[in-house]
Amino acid sequence: MGLRASGCCVVICLSALAACNDQSGNGTAPLPETLPELGSFGIDLSYQDSATVAGDDFFQFASGQWLNSFELPDDRSNYGAFNVLRDRSDERVVDIIEELGSKEPEALSLEGKISNYYNSYMDTETLDEKGISPLVPSLAIISEVATTQALTRVFGRSQREGTASPLSFYVGADRSDPDQHQLVLSIGGLGLPDRDYYLLDTDEFETTRGEYVAHIERMLGFADVADAGSKAADVLRLETKLAELIWPRSQRRDRDLTYNPMTYLNFVDEYPGLDWDAYFSAAGIENLESLNVSYPSAMAPLIALISEAYVDDWVSYVTYHHISSNADLLSTEINQENFYFYSTILNGVPKQRERWERAVAKVGSLSGLGEPVGQVYVQQHFPESAKEQMEQLVENLRAALAQSITELDWMGEETKAEARLKLNSFRPKIAYPDEWRDFSEVKISKDDLYTNNLRLREFNYEDEISRLGTKTNREEWGMTPQTVNAYYNSAFNEIVFPAGILQPPFFDPAADMAVNYGGIGAVIGHEMGHGFDDQGSKSDYQGIQRNWWTDQDRANFEELTSALAAQYDNFEPVPGYFVDGNFTLGENIGDVGGLSIAYRAYKISLDGAEAPIIDGFTGDQRFFLAWAQVWRQKIRDGALIRRLTADPHSPAEYRVNGVVRNFDEWYEAFDVTSDDALYLPPEERVRIW
Repeated sequence: MGLRASGCCVVICLSALAACNDQSGNGTAPLPETLPELGSFGIDLSYQDSATVAGDDFFQFASGQWLNSFELPDDRSNYGAFNVLRDRSDERVVDIIEELGSKEPEALSLEGKISNYYNSYMDTETLDEKGISPLVPSLAIISEVATTQALTRVFGRSQREGTASPLSFYVGADRSDPDQHQLVLSIGGLGLPDRDYYLLDTDEFETTRGEYVAHIERMLGFADVADAGSKAADVLRLETKLAELIWPRSQRRDRDLTYNPMTYLNFVDEYPGLDWDAYFSAAGIENLESLNVSYPSAMAPLIALISEAYVDDWVSYVTYHHISSNADLLSTEINQENFYFYSTILNGVPKQRERWERAVAKVGSLSGLGEPVGQVYVQQHFPESAKEQMEQLVENLRAALAQSITELDWMGEETKAEARLKLNSFRPKIAYPDEWRDFSEVKISKDDLYTNNLRLREFNYEDEISRLGTKTNREEWGMTPQTVNAYYNSAFNEIVFPAGILQPPFFDPAADMAVNYGGIGAVIGHEMGHGFDDQGSKSDYQGIQRNWWTDQDRANFEELTSALAAQYDNFEPVPGYFVDGNFTLGENIGDVGGLSIAYRAYKISLDGAEAPIIDGFTGDQRFFLAWAQVWRQKIRDGALIRRLTADPHSPAEYRVNGVVRNFDEWYEAFDVTSDDALYLPPEERVRIW
């Protein structure tokens, strides 16, 4: 979990959750006042495959009946517990939007803007009449580019226009001074998910490249580009050269390698050959004083590629990406073609989601009107009592991690003191922000989707670049309240849990404690764990990137993390495609550490009492089953291959099997022996936090 970027009193108090659902004692558990949403204690036992030995495949054991019987809908690349909640969130959001629209709000009101944006997306008749015409003015400007100088200005405008460019940037917190904003310059601009799609000669990738060229040709055809087939092939050749310059994914996530601050004057001297003043001026940025260069070794070769490649090839590249980036704002046939390649070809999804679902995603996104929608969402669907219970759960997990740090045998006292300081400084954000953005200046009409999107894009972009030279705002959120996810922000040393994820199977006030600790407790622990993973551990309690470790402790830590990475390197979810243990290391540390912290917190919450037996399951069994069912998921092979190359999270199967096999307590709970497939000898089990 997380963005493109995861807690100290040693004595723990019983949570409000535990207090209202007392399950101490050795016999049967008292019935809760309300029944849980899933099963009798918070887990749907009908999903379970009791014919599978837990020690052979715990993922199948916990959810096999569901995995064996559930058929992926034609409009999904994958489906699981997260999708159930996202569907629920979408249904609630569309109800909110339709309710707002039924009241015929004023167009300038926030309610009117939400309704108009949604209606403009749903008006396919108008979109089909317009076809590609909304892009004609910008495509005409692109087509007239004849020099590298003019091309440089087009690249500069790409951020504002929301399209691809080999150069990109964003404004975020400075890693050496998180109270200040910094511009971060990067390279990218690939149309395929990762450099591997261009550089590896597997059958799947070769087929994909052929389909990509055919897709580019069809997209260029919508704009009546002459000789579209030849130009599509030129785009692939150009992007292949670009892919060769892009760092491997394990390097791209290394914070030591990607933090290279310098003054603007030094930057211009260091990387000549491109008119940087023209680039940033076109982007609306003047008098830039400093920046961070993410991939310094790639910058000079990229400048050479921009200068040496044919300008016409770059024009074809920009033209295609401009159409593709705006496809969902255009006619049905353009939208469908873009879907065909990026969803059907890449992910194996045969059918688009319903129009209203896509409209909800557009309107409810953080870049859309997601925050205003979220204000209504939390009023209608999130009780304050749940927020209070979550706050207490966070503190329980913080206390458990504090105990764990104290007991670590591989970390010395000097580093432990810094770790405790960071843990004490963790700031939790739960459910929704305390401050909401002001959209009063944004005009939204009911019949012009492209212009609506352009205005919102401009609003967000101007807000972003205006932050240069100003202090950061620690009250801002990187997700909307209705989002089913969570994240850790290292710059602010904060853990964030939107309201959308605080539902079963993650969290249910009526569920058994073991279930809530194995569900949302492990999610909390996961995000806390990001603060101490291989990259998050490079920032201190203030969010400053610095080394707060002794050399010996860091070496001990890296020995453990290397062993964990090696475990995941052996997982082969699709023949010929393996999990990248280094690329996924941060998330794997979060999973293993999060479950470990949650387990400790659960045990402490029992206050020395033995957990009751419920429906024949011990407390430990319920805890691990809860974790496993959170990650139940079916996924198409194409989508899985894409995730293996571009997603830092391990596939769902290994977020279960790859984690539990490192827990002695899991072996004991399910009588796992050396004869079982998941068995690891004790000396090979990795527990870091």
